[in-house]
Amino acid sequence: MPVKVLLIVLAIGFAFSMGAHYTGACMGMPHALQAISARRALLVIAPLTLLGAMFASHGVEDTVGHGLLSGAGLSLAGLVIVVGVAFGLTSIFTRIRIPTSTIQILVFSVLGAGFAANVGVHWAHIVELAVIWVAAPIVAMAMGFVVTKVLDFVPAVRAEAGHGFEAPAWEPPRASERHAVGWLAPGLVIVGAAASFTMGSNDVANATGSLVGTHTFTPLVAGLVGGLGLAAGVLTWGRPLLQRVAFDIVTVDRPMAIAAQFVQAAVVLSAVSFGFFTSMNQALIGAMTGAGIARGRHSVHASTLVGILRGWVMGPGAAIALSYALTRFAMAMAGGRYVVA
Repeated sequence: MPVKVLLIVLAIGFAFSMGAHYTGACMGMPHALQAISARRALLVIAPLTLLGAMFASHGVEDTVGHGLLSGAGLSLAGLVIVVGVAFGLTSIFTRIRIPTSTIQILVFSVLGAGFAANVGVHWAHIVELAVIWVAAPIVAMAMGFVVTKVLDFVPAVRAEAGHGFEAPAWEPPRASERHAVGWLAPGLVIVGAAASFTMGSNDVANATGSLVGTHTFTPLVAGLVGGLGLAAGVLTWGRPLLQRVAFDIVTVDRPMAIAAQFVQAAVVLSAVSFGFFTSMNQALIGAMTGAGIARGRHSVHASTLVGILRGWVMGPGAAIALSYALTRFAMAMAGGRYVVA
């Protein structure tokens, strides 16, 4: 019972950390483009994240709980190591304001513990996830490019483009188009809201999949518990990354931001509908990069993007190494008990 309580506490803590980590992926651009204040952005993200976690995460929770390791899997103590490592690394990346993939951190943490405990791995599922992880930002980049180009043909959208950081080299809007200025601000908030719901459905399983896999909670209750953790993280620690994604990666205007945020939600929700999960940050940055290329390659801040790519490599690498080492240490201390189910 104490180990199960510890697992629940760590799962809630991990959800709390993820909630703070993904505010920029959900509402960074609407806030940066002055469509919504920081306070209101967080108040929009929190309840929608909770709803997504409760009602749209069940397939992904089953994937995390049952689809990664074969056989009996890890014991509660082994899962405590996995969730604890993922929680700790996510908190560190949030603290230093570097977007990373909490999903990949979690999966590699599971693999590290599984290797250390000689537990079989469902390699077919891992390969499927890897293919989705590689494909998602590429698909998002292509869609971001196409959607941005399509929006460029809409006169009312062109009229709004001057409200970003760097307006494209279009002629000033005609008088008949000026009434449209400002209409994209609500659109930005709407796609940010969709991304918030997506975050709950996609990412809560990182924290609560272990609770479903051990039959501690049903998927609905696990989604509720994890969703409350996500919402609390958004509201109390969500400001640091709210601006990071939008300001430092690419120069955007409102049409580009709408295209990128819409594509992110579409790509991630498509994966979730099949019981898979992929990185919110990677989908968004792929879409933003595609939108930036549609405006000209100078729009992409290459140095910042390289730093984030480095973080995406470091996160999973640190997760598998740390989880492996801690699991081996725990087995040595307990004579091989308490780690393997």
